[in-house]
Amino acid sequence: QLQASGGGLVQAGGSLRLSCAASGRTFFNYAMGWFRQAPGKEREFVAAIRWSGGSTYYADSVKGRFTISRDIAKITMYIQMNNLKPEDTAVYYCAARFGSGLRVEEYEYNYWGQGTQVTVSS
Repeated sequence: QLQASGGGLVQAGGSLRLSCAASGRTFFNYAMGWFRQAPGKEREFVAAIRWSGGSTYYADSVKGRFTISRDIAKITMYIQMNNLKPEDTAVYYCAARFGSGLRVEEYEYNYWGQGTQVTVSS
């Protein structure tokens, strides 16, 4: 199970940190990711992290502003979002996939958490 939290309303230029608490299995050979879906748009990849080793990959739109990380002891993934823009407004989802590859396609992910709303006002 994956449980996302930390969304909210923030002004442009502000910051938020989302969390994704995992349970029910070990994630040694997993990769995890964040996706987002804005109103009227398809869900899109944001960032991914390899659970073992911590390698990361980002969408160009968030590179340099967002940082994905994980706490192995807490079995929790995070995404620190800085310098938020109105176009970052979306429902953010966390996901996990078996295998260490950092994938950007939804279908590559086996497990999904519920979304958490992020709203950035201008």
